[in-house]
Amino acid sequence: MESDLPKLIYDLALILVLAGVVTIVFKKLRQPLVLGYIVAGFLASPYMPYTLTVGDTASVKLWSELGVIFLMFSLGLEFSFKKILKNGLSPILTTICIMCGMMALGCAVGKLLHFNSINCLYLGGMLSVSSTTIIYKAYADMGLSNKQFAGHVIAVLILEDILAIVLMAFLSSFANGMEYNPADAVFIIARLVFFLLLWFVVGIWLIPTLLRRYSVYINKETLLIVSVGLCFLMVVIAHQLGYGAELGAFVMGSILAETLEAERIDSSISSIKDLFGAVFFVSVGMMVQPSQIISHWQFVLLLVVTVVVGNIIFGLISFLLSGSSLRDALQSSFSLVQIGEFSFIIASMGAASGVVEDFVYPSIVAVSIITTFITPYSISFATKLRLPSRTHGKVRDKLSGIFSPSFGISHAWRAFLLSCAIYTVVYGILCMSVIRLLFVSLLLLCRSLFTHWPGNAVCGVLTFFLLSIFLRPLVLGGVGSPQALAVSRQGKRNHALFTLVQVLRFVVAVLVVYYIFNYLSPFWWELHVVLSVLVVILILKSSHIKKLSSRMESTFLFNLTRREEVLPKEGEQMAYARRLQSRDLHVTQLRLPSHTLWAGKTLSQLAVGVKSGVVVTAIIRDCERFNIPGGDTMLFPHDVVEVAGDDASIGEFQRLMEAEVDKELRSGRGIMQIKRMPVGSASVFCGMPISSSRIREDFRCLVIGQEEADGTLSLISATHQIQSGDVLWIAGEYDDVNNLKPLFSNKKP
Repeated sequence: MESDLPKLIYDLALILVLAGVVTIVFKKLRQPLVLGYIVAGFLASPYMPYTLTVGDTASVKLWSELGVIFLMFSLGLEFSFKKILKNGLSPILTTICIMCGMMALGCAVGKLLHFNSINCLYLGGMLSVSSTTIIYKAYADMGLSNKQFAGHVIAVLILEDILAIVLMAFLSSFANGMEYNPADAVFIIARLVFFLLLWFVVGIWLIPTLLRRYSVYINKETLLIVSVGLCFLMVVIAHQLGYGAELGAFVMGSILAETLEAERIDSSISSIKDLFGAVFFVSVGMMVQPSQIISHWQFVLLLVVTVVVGNIIFGLISFLLSGSSLRDALQSSFSLVQIGEFSFIIASMGAASGVVEDFVYPSIVAVSIITTFITPYSISFATKLRLPSRTHGKVRDKLSGIFSPSFGISHAWRAFLLSCAIYTVVYGILCMSVIRLLFVSLLLLCRSLFTHWPGNAVCGVLTFFLLSIFLRPLVLGGVGSPQALAVSRQGKRNHALFTLVQVLRFVVAVLVVYYIFNYLSPFWWELHVVLSVLVVILILKSSHIKKLSSRMESTFLFNLTRREEVLPKEGEQMAYARRLQSRDLHVTQLRLPSHTLWAGKTLSQLAVGVKSGVVVTAIIRDCERFNIPGGDTMLFPHDVVEVAGDDASIGEFQRLMEAEVDKELRSGRGIMQIKRMPVGSASVFCGMPISSSRIREDFRCLVIGQEEADGTLSLISATHQIQSGDVLWIAGEYDDVNNLKPLFSNKKP
């Protein structure tokens, strides 16, 4: 007798087939796939009586939780702390202003409707995050991805996603019926920052080192297993510490984003993320209750107006203050008039914990659907606005730089103080973590083995030994930097202030050591103070400890910067882009299609700069970057062309690039293949330059490289003369390559 098929299999068959059909329809209608998944979920929900219904909703909910984990893990893989810092403080402060403004507006709406404090906080959180997926898709569909304002918006959206993770952890701490208390909020945020820094520092120091050491044993399959395993390990750790699974998944993704394997990991999990992410959004649609929406239509309408008007106002003010022109600020603010994925997640968190009203969740989904449909029209309206250039130039001149105050402090002092703050905070957190870990685990073991006071002494010695590696950089980290030397030599007053800063760092280290003595020793506090000072001095004088801490710091910095050193560098591009923005110019990257007619041609032959007005600043091919390419630089399919110009010139360049394609190849006339062809002594091509061989014109094939004697494949220029014994690699359609092959043989046709 056959066993019954689990109900989950039936449910997955229903929701995935339904999601596939609906998303095809939505792609045809040029609407975001997220909306298609939500509609599919509604059709499969018990609130839709005219279609088949999911039976095992608990299992589907479990799959949706996995979807959230993989979505957050993937988001972390795309995140980079260094990229955010390279953009300066302006995007960060812009994001904070928009989110704080929208959260305050959401709380005000909640108070107006007589919600309690927790409900108001959750409602504010739902309204404070715009949708990265929806805006990115809208820009792509409308051809605006390479506009200057689009880059500003995407940077803000990424930061909003990051702050949404923090916000979710903050809200989850109040999800168990706790009343809102400002003091508790400060403690929760401080605790969260503590653990985020700890996880990031330890993760960057440990995980890339292990991956590099055992890379010979890690293939694609193993990398997938290891990365997903690390993701769920961090999820478990975050849960044990009282945080949501989303935070743990994001943290591990952001750690792995700093490794050389980030792209491979992202590629490996993309299919898993798409599958479970689809189930998550389908589960969102399953919770839509038309009766709740109809009965609370005034609430839905109020939220729609709040989201649209609030984001336009706060976005416009924030982008203007960050230095954007009035035109760019309007276009940016009109792009943010929706809520999306994180709003669903926050709403589902509140619904699952029972701290928000039942009608809020379906109302939020309805608001998201309505504002998503509004988004393309609001973006189009803003891009069609015509403002006098003098007007938005004056506004920018008056308001730019407000988010980047100097406070009258010199650059050297700012750099030195920032360095001291980073060293003190990071190594202070590491010291506190070591003390906490050893006092919880090792102290009990030592007391059981050596009795109470001797056990305390043994534990104290081991704690001081481990702590010494972190105490030294806490006091002396960054002292030898050029900024520190410049500050200490700028007169007696600056030298005195420099000495004061170092004394304060020394006092912090003494307090850490004093805490250990005070916790483990039964003697007087005066003795503990003296011993603490002596211990810190001995640590600072020890050459062995200096060597250990320097090695640890070097490993961390190597792991943190290794990816930038190996992969194409972006630092020069970012600095160049910031200089260009003052003239409404910016740098963007465009990838050549696989069927481009530009392949095999040089920049001088194409003359794209003359035709479009852009400047080609770099060519990126695989992991190689060719900065300031010359006119004889040849282009290949899938090359990333980095160009500088204004919106009009970049748009013209993109139009030329998309127009220069092989129409027959684009329509899929034949299957492309790459074939190895040795050149015989009687070949008709012997002695011909590739540019004169007419291989491309007559046979529709492309010489993509030459095989060297050691078996490696090298790029080949159009001036290369084909010689007997050469081994060329040819790309083309099946029939064309076979027609060309006899001409490379020893027999003439």
